[in-house]
Amino acid sequence: MDICVTSLLRDKGFKVTPQRLAIYNALVATKAHPSAEMIYNELQPVYPTMSLATVYKTIEILKTLKLVQVLNVGEDSFRYDADTTNHPHIRCMCCGRVDDLHGVDSTEFTDQVAATTKYTIQGQQFYFYGVCPKCQAAASAAS
Repeated sequence: MDICVTSLLRDKGFKVTPQRLAIYNALVATKAHPSAEMIYNELQPVYPTMSLATVYKTIEILKTLKLVQVLNVGEDSFRYDADTTNHPHIRCMCCGRVDDLHGVDSTEFTDQVAATTKYTIQGQQFYFYGVCPKCQAAASAAS
């Protein structure tokens, strides 16, 4: 996967650095949908001279190359997902966990929006909010 990303970065005129590859690999290796700060904290022990600005700049590059998608799930900072397929997300309102929702077909709803508005839909993002099973269990145990 690094070879493909390396080639893509070079082809688009971006410098290939170990930090950029590490940031991309951190995103690919997780389903946690981390924020830039979470990525920075994870990589800081390995790359102590890397700045938070480097993480943000790299994410912008990866977004430009369509290698990550930006999620705005109603927090103070954005989350990032290396799975760029069109899929909804769900966020726990207790612990902040964000999960993918695969297998949920939004085609009918998107078609309805297009028909109602006469827009040509070019993309969409759906976010759902609730309480995850782990937080539900913790709340039940505390009761």
